[in-house]
Amino acid sequence: MATAGATLVGTLLIFALGKSPLFRIDRAGAAIIAASLTMATGVLTFEQATKTIDFRTIVLLFSMMIVAASLRVSGFFQVLGNFFLKTINNQRMLLFAVVFTSGLLSAFFINDIICLLFTPVVLMICQRVKVNPIPYLIGIATASNVGSAGTLLGNPQNILIGSLSGIPFLSYMLVAFPISCLGLLLNYLLIMVVYKKKLASKLTNSQPMHGVYHKYLIAKSLIVTACILIGFLAGFDAVIIASLGAAYLLITRRLKPDKIYCHIDFNLLVIFAGLFVVIGGVEQSGLMDWFINHLSFVDFANFNVFAIITVILSNIFSNVPAVILLQYFMPSPIDSWWIGLGIFSTLAGNLTLTGSIANLIVVETARREGIRVGFLEYLKVGLPLTFLLCAISLLYFNVIYNL
Repeated sequence: MATAGATLVGTLLIFALGKSPLFRIDRAGAAIIAASLTMATGVLTFEQATKTIDFRTIVLLFSMMIVAASLRVSGFFQVLGNFFLKTINNQRMLLFAVVFTSGLLSAFFINDIICLLFTPVVLMICQRVKVNPIPYLIGIATASNVGSAGTLLGNPQNILIGSLSGIPFLSYMLVAFPISCLGLLLNYLLIMVVYKKKLASKLTNSQPMHGVYHKYLIAKSLIVTACILIGFLAGFDAVIIASLGAAYLLITRRLKPDKIYCHIDFNLLVIFAGLFVVIGGVEQSGLMDWFINHLSFVDFANFNVFAIITVILSNIFSNVPAVILLQYFMPSPIDSWWIGLGIFSTLAGNLTLTGSIANLIVVETARREGIRVGFLEYLKVGLPLTFLLCAISLLYFNVIYNL
């Protein structure tokens, strides 16, 4: 128990800080080291460790990364950016397009990937029309979190929840998607209020971006994406459908596979595998039972309390580790609790600039272009948005589930 506990604490510390304070170890490195220590110290054997890994989650993540990478390589996001430049003539319309595009794409792809692909396009648009990019960057980050809460494909923790709970894709979406749609509207309105003066002017010099794009590959990627989503909604096995779609996209004479593979976030896959082993070690050692017994004073059976704890832990340790831990504290693992875990762990990502990987991707992409999004600058939108949406979501859950 002591060994498993020390390994868990060390791992969560690095996840909370983003890197080791002493060595050059990132989150992926921490997951690898912790998993290795879990096996080396005898907490788990190698065979036991492999059984703790939820390969359904890993395969689904990997497959959807291939689909998103195919859209990027085909030039889809460039075409989307040029469509904005051609049809939008003022900043308020541009902000609306950025928020809802980021949110809706994040609902059906992994939000981290959407931020990685969409942020450079928005920066180029802002540069061409000569507007302040800060409101739009904040819009991408916050909307990607809000939108991704709407489905079981939107982010890594929701993919994990779908695998652990077995909730049908449509059942989750029917509950969560209305919150995401309302949240995107509130997101837009809040940014409009905060940056009212900066968003008042019209756009000028809307010249299209130049670059290579492939109409056939764009069409093929969009059709495959639509087929995957139809399969999910129809109730087919999500892992099989997604892996078939990804496999079909790799069958091509026009594109080298390396161009797809270089856009896959292998670090994220490693993080998941490592965390599964670490948490499996904590459970195997008996430490998880010890935690549950000694935290009995916390009323986890109260949904409101559970939701608040989810938001807090998701901001301290990041949402994926929080979800993996909190699954053991669910008093009744029924659909409403799993859906609540998905929604609140995702909305929590908007609380601060470091609340989600998606936020950090946007900020780091902007920093490389010489644009700085400050912690307090982000907080002006992220803090009220998170409190407002969490309050609305709590009311929504208490009404529809009579909690």
